[in-house]
Amino acid sequence: MKKIIIILICLLTNTLFGQLNYKITYIKSSNGKLVENQDPIIIFSNALKTTLTTQSVLENKAVYPFEFSSIDRKNNAVIQMAKLNKNKSIVTIDSISVGKQTFELLPESKKILGYTCKKAKTIINSNTIEIWYTTELSIKGAPSILGQNLGLVLETNRNGNFMVTATTVEKIKQFPIEEIKAEKALDLLTYKDELWKSRFTTIPVFKEEVINFSDTSKSNDSILRFANGTVILRKISIPAIVKGSQIFIDVTEQSNGDAYDRTGSVFLIPMQQKISFLDGLQNGVKALPIYDNGNGKNYQGIAATENYSPLLELMRFFTPFGIKQYNTITLKDKIWEDRVNYRQDISELTASLSGQEVYIGTFIGNYDKGGHRVTVNLTIHPEEEVVIAKPSKVIPLFNTTNIMEMAGQEYGTLFNSDKGLVVTFTLNKDLKNARLRYITSGHGGWENGDEFLPKRNSIYLDEKEVFHFTPWREDCGSYRLYNPASGNFPNGLSSSDYSRSNWCPGTATNPIYIELGDLKSGTHIIQVKIPQGANEGTSFSSWNVSGVLLGE
Repeated sequence: MKKIIIILICLLTNTLFGQLNYKITYIKSSNGKLVENQDPIIIFSNALKTTLTTQSVLENKAVYPFEFSSIDRKNNAVIQMAKLNKNKSIVTIDSISVGKQTFELLPESKKILGYTCKKAKTIINSNTIEIWYTTELSIKGAPSILGQNLGLVLETNRNGNFMVTATTVEKIKQFPIEEIKAEKALDLLTYKDELWKSRFTTIPVFKEEVINFSDTSKSNDSILRFANGTVILRKISIPAIVKGSQIFIDVTEQSNGDAYDRTGSVFLIPMQQKISFLDGLQNGVKALPIYDNGNGKNYQGIAATENYSPLLELMRFFTPFGIKQYNTITLKDKIWEDRVNYRQDISELTASLSGQEVYIGTFIGNYDKGGHRVTVNLTIHPEEEVVIAKPSKVIPLFNTTNIMEMAGQEYGTLFNSDKGLVVTFTLNKDLKNARLRYITSGHGGWENGDEFLPKRNSIYLDEKEVFHFTPWREDCGSYRLYNPASGNFPNGLSSSDYSRSNWCPGTATNPIYIELGDLKSGTHIIQVKIPQGANEGTSFSSWNVSGVLLGE
């Protein structure tokens, strides 16, 4: 393949002798109305080539990343360039797609801009596309790659409600073109992947890190390890996040030896108060404030106090039974998944992330020396319009997940008393549109344990019940292929099939949002009550609940 790539950038003075050169401008409309603030599509075409671009590219006003294309008529090849940023461009060459297009040619005709146009139709990804094209000119071209060989396409209509229509066809003396030399054109898949990734910001947190239980697990310069390796922590610098952007967290998990389903959590350590959870990680659980519900146990670091903020939970997830490590187990008609991917929108927590250096950690409770292997990323996706206003205030109130389980932090068994969890907090200013971001999951993995029994969760604000529901998942059987080591029972079910208290092996537990209205400045009380089941011998139930107050 020749290394010379012809791409549109700016107007040059070289006239292509003997060629009629045309400029065609297109606009888009939806449901009969012009699309607002649109960037008109512009093509330049002659008998040898067609170049697709937009007005903003021609005027050097395009926002990165942006694309433009050229069709080499002699070879029927599409040359695509993407400008990812000021200093980086990528190129790919597609010699197949235009020639493979098929159309139903229909007898209808109509006039567009004075030219007689014929009609063609095709179906792409369940979308019906009608194309109106003319053969009265000596050129071919279209406002997209579709229909490039029919003639000059002057109108496309997708599903009868989205149209791209030519507004002008002009003869021009000079063809705007620049020759770009590329050392190597990328294959189409790599090109698309690089272009896609350039549209958002990826912040790596952990890559292929092992979370295990071993006294040989040690910290290094970048990754801190605590609780015998079951907690990993890293300090991350997060750029200022543009208003309206969407933020996602991605977690990938594989077994590195552990065969069981385990609780996992990705969390942020608030550092604004005198005491932080980092003190507990570094100095032991005794450094954390104690919550006492009167049942004789000490619950370390689970509730907000005047001088302490609990962990801000970004995502709660649950590992499947031995994914990848135990894929050697063979069952008929079962092809095991290689990894489990969890992805969740955490945009409502922007105020705790934007423009800050933060400690982000991941915990998986396990007692296996091999443990689990995880990758964690944050991605920031800009939005042209603010679709949903983000809370400007994020206040962590409680988190009973015992992240330091393997360093002596008590399980969340506090709901065995009627008091449950009570948290007092003070607002210095009024908080508008207050909501509680609440994550809950029940545990106690035997027949009568709360893992397998539905239990009502009741939320009280200032001694009045504001919300109640029974968290429960009935779709766990959908994730069987993530659970190769899940035990099979005489009744034909696997352990991973059974419904559970708001989680399944191989899933994330979504937050729910409890509307609290406008809260006045001053002191308020949040209370959580759950009818936790009684112990049976050494077996006990517990509840992992986390709550974050959001508002403006």
